[in-house]
Amino acid sequence: MGEKVVAGGFDLSDRQRYRDKLRRCLTGLERLLAEERFDRPKNLMGLEIELNLAGADGMPRMLNAQVLERIASRDFQTELAMFNLEVNIAPHRLGGRVFDRLAEELRTSLAYADRKAGEVDAGIVMIGILPTLDRDDLVSANLSDVDRYALLNEQIVAARGEDFRLDIDGVERLTCTAGSIAPEAACTSVQLHLQVTPGRFADVWNAAQAVAAAQVAVGANAPFLFGHELWRESRPPLFQQSTDTRPPELQAQGVRPRTWFGERWVSSAYELFEENLRYYPALLPICDEEDPLEVLDAGGVPKLAELVLHNGTVYRWNRPVYGIADGVPHLRVENRVLPAGPTVTDVIANAAFYYGLVRALAEESRPVWTRMPFETAAANFDAACRYGIDARLEWPRRGRLGGTVQVDAVSLVRDELLPLAEAGLEAWGVEAVDRDLYLGVIEERCRRRFNGAEWQAATFHRGLEMGLSREVALAATTRRYRELTEIGEPVHTWPVGLPEPVPLG
Repeated sequence: MGEKVVAGGFDLSDRQRYRDKLRRCLTGLERLLAEERFDRPKNLMGLEIELNLAGADGMPRMLNAQVLERIASRDFQTELAMFNLEVNIAPHRLGGRVFDRLAEELRTSLAYADRKAGEVDAGIVMIGILPTLDRDDLVSANLSDVDRYALLNEQIVAARGEDFRLDIDGVERLTCTAGSIAPEAACTSVQLHLQVTPGRFADVWNAAQAVAAAQVAVGANAPFLFGHELWRESRPPLFQQSTDTRPPELQAQGVRPRTWFGERWVSSAYELFEENLRYYPALLPICDEEDPLEVLDAGGVPKLAELVLHNGTVYRWNRPVYGIADGVPHLRVENRVLPAGPTVTDVIANAAFYYGLVRALAEESRPVWTRMPFETAAANFDAACRYGIDARLEWPRRGRLGGTVQVDAVSLVRDELLPLAEAGLEAWGVEAVDRDLYLGVIEERCRRRFNGAEWQAATFHRGLEMGLSREVALAATTRRYRELTEIGEPVHTWPVGLPEPVPLG
């Protein structure tokens, strides 16, 4: 990739060759599926969290290279902008006390990273969107100094052919333009991976799509951008608009965005990879030397490098993933809907809710996706992003009545989804003490109708009531958020408001 950047981009032959390689990769995937070459179930899950760097004043710090040098761990990597990091937790087998082990690993890793960041007067903030980000922070000059990010920015900007327009109408309305994909970097999320067999993939992916709205409703943690109070979970509209390669004319024609929820339930992983080729031009037509079909003919396992790279430039909220471990191919569902934070306990609670719920729903005799139109699931996702824990969602009626009914998200989660999640975790073999602790966090958020987004908004407004300016109130809210995150109690227990006096204002 570095050579391509130096060479000045791609020519016409690169794109044609890449398209041909993509088709060969897709054929290779089809053969792997037909020959049943994929790994058997290991009940493996994985976790990635995108993080922000901020100073003691709550303002972003463009220091990820310096911080990563000090951390010196392969578990931490760069992300899109200089104020971003990502931490990757090694795969774990679902069962036993897995969630407590994950929580301990995360606390240890994040505390170490925070200490190292402190050496350059920065700190780790685990939040959906850093409230103190300004438009001047999200410019191409602040993209991480990594070839692939520069190249991705160049190709998306070239494909669009004009400035990106951000228009998010929530509690307040934000309209502005951007000359690069840098605003995407504001979105910091949790990605939950689940390895599945090909035969189970569609059921798990459909289940994940169906429950994405409930995940966001209880886990929303991104109400602010550029000093505006927008949706309770503003990441999805921001991510879609800041990566949108379609000028208005193509949007009007119904061309699909590169960040999207999808348009139908599926019956196999192959369908999603095939959609990628059918709908999306290549952004990074970088060809690998491997011929996947020759590798298959020789009895080997192909990397499918072009298919994997192309899939990484289509930003589905639940994404199919092809990988190889110990020489054996496998499939994963990557769940990307959740914001980072607020605390490790909250992150693990969100994960427990998700893994239990998709297990239970994927095994139902009358699956939810056979009783609910896909368009309803997509509309639910939008409603949850906009209104968070106060959202109202459409869900299939119980019993034999058929159709859907509108219900409060908190009632749906407490009355129907939490019992399913409990059954799913039991099926995974998760011990009751872990199950009850972390699902109890979700139940308490519902009982109090309170999550990270609600705390941020309420504390910000308390700051305004104290006479603070918007900028000072947002900075004070961010500092207080970080203090409470370090204490570590789950967000539903956090006191609203700012301590007196407000420093650094």
